[in-house]
Amino acid sequence: MKKLLAVLVSGYLMCGANSLFAEPLKIGITYQNMQNEFILGIADAAKAKAKSLGVTLIENDGQGKAETQISQVENFIAQKVNAIILNPFDKEGCAPAVEKANAAGIPIVVVNAQVVNLDKATAFVGSDDIDAGKIEMQYIADLLKGKGNIVIIHGPNGHSAEVQRTIGNKEILKKYPGISVLFEQTANWDRAQALSLMENWMQSGKTINAVVAQNDEMALGAFKAIEAAKKQASIPVIGIDAIPDALKSVEQGKMVATVFQDARGQGSEAVAKAFELASGKKVAKTTFIPFQLVTKENVGKFK
Repeated sequence: MKKLLAVLVSGYLMCGANSLFAEPLKIGITYQNMQNEFILGIADAAKAKAKSLGVTLIENDGQGKAETQISQVENFIAQKVNAIILNPFDKEGCAPAVEKANAAGIPIVVVNAQVVNLDKATAFVGSDDIDAGKIEMQYIADLLKGKGNIVIIHGPNGHSAEVQRTIGNKEILKKYPGISVLFEQTANWDRAQALSLMENWMQSGKTINAVVAQNDEMALGAFKAIEAAKKQASIPVIGIDAIPDALKSVEQGKMVATVFQDARGQGSEAVAKAFELASGKKVAKTTFIPFQLVTKENVGKFK
């Protein structure tokens, strides 16, 4: 008995009192908007990873408001979390959240979207949205054989993905002077807004040869309007994210394609990075998870 007690005491002293009886690490995460199906994919993966690591994950929905996300980060700091994950809704508006985490000495991982002061974040996990913009526009350019009239449905103005996907879209368009952009406007990642926008554009009387939407929610809304007008055979639609509804649409031959963005990979990796940082380890500053084109030919691989 004395020997057993000695071993336990020795282990206690070597590991430290806190490590033997410490509470689980706490990570606070604020999502940009949980009304978005893609963001829900990030959330599901984040929860699963936190559970596997034995981490307490405190989750908040930013509801599409930068000021709400900043307030949530302030609450995380007050709760003395060990790390923070920020999925920013607004590139500039959410930047103060990074500053506040830094001032409190708490590591902050930015996931999926970016902030203007990304260099001050501890780490970033996401995908290169310029590539996504290039991939979808190149597919449409090839489909139209370099000639035609298109419309572009943007994400929220100023959102980092909107900004970068637009850069990618326009870089490809520079190579195709035969393609004209008739209309371009934001539908704020929203299916209903995109439906209404597409209805208005079709009522202009101008010939539209393709729709390039910067996410799948908007692509699906645009397609619904096109289908109602019985023009689906002449107006191909592409989106980004490869959410389940979009994959089903591509499989059924409705949307011509989408661009896979790995929501689960991003959510899981963000929690893994936050856990390592909270444990005192160093991590890579930037982790990019690549986009992939999804067509009817390969959609089964992504379902």
